[in-house]
Order: sequence, then structure tokens, then C-alpha cells
Amino acid sequence: MARKKKSTRKFQAEVSRLLHLVVNSLYSNKEIFLRELVSNASDAIDRLKLAALTDDSVLADDEEAPAIRVFADVEAGTITIEDDGIGMSRDELATNLGTLAHSGTLKFLQEMEDPTDARLIGQFGVGFYSSYLVADEVAVTSRAPDSDEAWTWRSDAKETYTLEPAERATRGTTVVLQVRDEQKEFVDEWRLRSLIGRYSDYVSHPILLETSKYGEDGEPGKELQQVNKASALWQRKASDITDEQYAEFYKHLTHDWTEPLVRTHFRIEGTQLFTGLLFVPGRPPFDLFLRDGHRGVRLFVNRVFIMDDAEELVPIWLRFVKGVIDSDDLPLNVSREMLQDSAVVRSIRNQVIKKTLARLSELADEDAEKYTTFWGHFGAVLKEGLHVEMGQGDKIAPLLRYRSSAVDGLTSLAEYVERMPEGQEAIYYILGESEAAVANSPHLEAIAARGWEVLYMTDPIDEWAVQGLREFDEKQLVSAAKADLELDESEEDKKQREERAGELEGLIDRFQAVLDDDVEEVRISNRLTDSPCCLVVPEGGHHAYLDRLLRAQDPTTPKTKRILELNPTHAVIENLRQLHAQDPEGVGLTGWIEMLYDQVLLTEGSPVRDPGRLARRMTELIQQASQAALAD
Repeated sequence: MARKKKSTRKFQAEVSRLLHLVVNSLYSNKEIFLRELVSNASDAIDRLKLAALTDDSVLADDEEAPAIRVFADVEAGTITIEDDGIGMSRDELATNLGTLAHSGTLKFLQEMEDPTDARLIGQFGVGFYSSYLVADEVAVTSRAPDSDEAWTWRSDAKETYTLEPAERATRGTTVVLQVRDEQKEFVDEWRLRSLIGRYSDYVSHPILLETSKYGEDGEPGKELQQVNKASALWQRKASDITDEQYAEFYKHLTHDWTEPLVRTHFRIEGTQLFTGLLFVPGRPPFDLFLRDGHRGVRLFVNRVFIMDDAEELVPIWLRFVKGVIDSDDLPLNVSREMLQDSAVVRSIRNQVIKKTLARLSELADEDAEKYTTFWGHFGAVLKEGLHVEMGQGDKIAPLLRYRSSAVDGLTSLAEYVERMPEGQEAIYYILGESEAAVANSPHLEAIAARGWEVLYMTDPIDEWAVQGLREFDEKQLVSAAKADLELDESEEDKKQREERAGELEGLIDRFQAVLDDDVEEVRISNRLTDSPCCLVVPEGGHHAYLDRLLRAQDPTTPKTKRILELNPTHAVIENLRQLHAQDPEGVGLTGWIEMLYDQVLLTEGSPVRDPGRLARRMTELIQQASQAALAD
């Protein structure tokens, strides 16, 4: 019986902070509160119908279709949103409204510090709290379908909330907003009708608004009137839907206040019958790179909601896509386990990939600026498809964009091939942490001297992605930092290099002895023109940038031993050759070799082995140079 008493609890710390921001911020779009509450009510009905597929007691056969009801009470200054959905128990009220068990909470709160951006409301699963944009107190009364008890959660958005027993005849939830005086414009049936028509017209359940009417005797009264179309937007003809209607449906579906970047609306008929309406968001969701991030596509069967986050329908490399898929062929009792082994699902998945990539290709052709925006937000994710689903490489490759040594801005692989001069047989790229780091890489010297373009790949996924692609338009993709780089040489140049290698054989052996723990091999280079040396990647090894990332995540990851290439014509190498001839085992030569190796590591952005020793060596050099300058 103790559980039936009224209790007062403190909010979780993050909730208190969130409510403070909502109540005290300067949001201009306060009207979004109604969209969020109606969407929550719609979700509750969807989940009720889903539960009814496996539990007949949840929804009686003779029961009227669940609906959402909205009331405005001018005298009391309240707005009420009531639904016949799944409802919540006492513990669920406390958990769902008193805590924020959400991986994106902290990021949400950080972004909410900007009080000019109301678009964030709802985007992180906290849409209910938008109630406090207009209300100074909110009461939520709910009853779960398997319970004969109802409970009311109540709070003024300060430090605490209360839970107390309540009366509710049927399962579902009622939200009552005590509207603040300065927001009383919303306690008006015509204002509410307008907001429902604008934001929630395509909710697939009836939204009934209490409106005024006059009886036959002229006496004023009230009636519930449906004010939304309550039809599945995706089942209509695309020609009958406006851009604004698509945009509002997207916002209802995703709780994202921004406009979608692009959409594709299609119906597949044949061996499989299904409809899809997919959107690419205007900006990346907060969980885009989180392991437990959602795919964002809802599955319906004959317009009956089945599940959120239907990951079997959307590959991980298209996880930014939002929307709905409505199948006529899947059973209503389909489970995630059934989806994994379903030929129907595999067919749907293939069409989702095909339609999405085709629409992105159209966008790239129609609006280069908008496609550049897409690439900045989601390009790194799309490239994952080259690694995890190599069969899609031919479709993904034309959509790739990279920075380049030849042009400003982004370029495609097709544009690169068009610019290739006569005699160039491969597409060259360099991997690194940033454009600035790779643009000045010594690995590019011989390639640049030939007038050949190099693509700058600076996403962590690029190394795996390019291995999945390997070629484009019958041109091999070749890393400028790989050990097996082949560059055309005249017979005379090749002969001179071989002769020089013989002259440097002793020095090379000394380099190998000093750096044996760090490098796999030391050899003469044909890719350097200005730098004394560089590190290149052996077959099967990782580039330096990826190697650093892997070791940062797991320090036990074996270090890739790379190949040190020496420039046989560089003055520094010649000076070291002479020093080696004078004293092959000298400490001074060893110090110079170690310093040159540290310089290579610094150039590519890798940590040096012993920063203190490098600093002391630099101090000695500066001292020697300054003394020489004074002597002159």
C-alpha cells in the first residue's frame, strides 16, 4: 500500500539543467511544443498496436480506433493532450520523465547553451520537455494496459517532481499544461487547429480537437472534430504532395527542426510490393559515429507500424538516411530475427541502397553546392560502404569527393581522370591527418615534378575504403606512400641511381643498424627530389596516420615497421656518406642518423621516440651554429 502514497523526488541533474535552459532561454519557436506532444502521443498508439500483435488483451476487437484528443480551456488556462496509447506505469513515469538515460544527453545540453536554436528540441529524445516552453506546470496522468492503477507525474520544472495515485478509466496518457500568462495565445482552438494543420496533419491517427458549436436551440456547446488527414503520406502520389508537406512530415518523423537536404519517394511493384519515403537530413545527427547510433528508418506493414530503427533494411554506411518503408508482403508479426533471414527484406534493402545512391547521384549532377554540403556531413559514412560492402563500389565510386593537389575545393574521381595528362597511368593519393599535412608530404615530390595530380585522403576510413575500391575507370588507385610505388625513369636516371646506391651501401647498412628496431628496411628512393628521406609503407602495413589512430585506441596494437628511403642526391645524405667514410661507427654519425629519423617522424605527424634527446640534439646544433656565426 505504501506505493500508492504521493511521493516527491528530485530530478536527475541533467534533467534539472535541461529544464532550466528550456524555461529560461529565449526560444522564438515556442509553438513546437504541440508538435512534440502530439508526436509522443502518436508513438504511444503505434506501440500499443505493435503490442497488440502478440497480446490480444491489449487492444479489444470492438474498441474504437485509438485517437489523440486536444482540449483548450480558456478559463483554466490549460491545454490538454490525451491519447489512447500504450500508457505508462508509475515506475515508467519516473524513469521516462525524471531521468535522461540517453547517450546524447550531454552533447544535447552543450548545444542547448545557445539559446537561439530551438531546432534542437526533440532531436535528442527529450521532446516532452518542450512543454515548458509555454507551461509553468505540467501534469501527466497515465495508465498502462496491464494495470488497473493510474498515476500522475507533476512538476513545475524546478528541482523536483511528484508522483501520486490518480483516476483514469482506460489505458493511455493525458498531458495537462498550465500555460503561462504570456503564452495564453495558445489556449485557443483556432490557434491549436492551425498548429496541428501545420505540424501534425500527417499523423496516421485521428487528432480530435474540441471545438465550439451551436445546437439547434442556439445554445453554445462543444464537440470533438478531427482536424488532421490521418493518412499515410508515403502512400500518396508524389505529384499530390508539396515540398512543404514533405518537409513537415520529415520533421514529425524525426523530431528534427531543420529541412531535409534531399528525399526520394518510390513504390516498387513486381515480385515484391512496398513503398519507401527516405530523407537525407540537413545536418548530421549527434549519434552518427556512435556504436549504438540508430539507422532512423521505420518499418510498416500494410500501414501498421512494426518497429523503429529497422537496421536490417538499411546498411550501416547509409545510417544517416531517415524515413519509412511500408511493405505489403511481410507478416504483421515479423520480428528482428525473421528480418535477418527474409528474402523480402534483402530485396527491400537492395532497393533502399539503389534508390538512395541514385538520388544522391542526381543531387550531385543538379546542385553541386548542395551535394558538397551532403559530402561534408556524410561523406565519411558513405565511404564505409567501399569497405563493408565491396559489391556496391561501382555505385559509390562516382559519388566520392576529395581535396586535390590540382584544384580548389572538392573533385570527383571522374574529374581527376579527365585531367590526367598523357603518360599518367594511375590515380595517385596520399593519406594523412589533414590537408595541410599531406599537401607538404615528401612522398609527393617526384609525382608533383611530373605534373601529376594527387588526391588528399584525410578521413580515418579512407585506408580501408580505398582498399575496397582499388580502381576507377580502369585506372589503379596508388598510394604515394606505399613502398611499391612505380615511377617511370629513363635508363640513364636508373643507371645513375644504381651507381649511387653502390656508393651509399655502407651508409645504408649503418642506417639499418642504428634504426633496426624502428624500420623494416633502408633503401635508396626514386620518389624524393627535395627531402633527404621519408618513410614508406610496406605491403600489408598501415599508413602512419591510421597506425597512430589504432595505437591510440589500443596501445597493444603492434607497430607497423616501415621502410626508410634515402634521397641519393641530397646534400645531407652526401655529408653523412663522407662522415661514415671517416668514422663508420662514430657516435656523431649515430646521432645524426637518429635525428634525421626523428625529423621524418615529425614531418608526417608521428611522435618521436625520445623528445628530450631530440631537444638536446637541437640545442647542440643551435649552439654550434651560433658559435660558427660569431667566429665569422
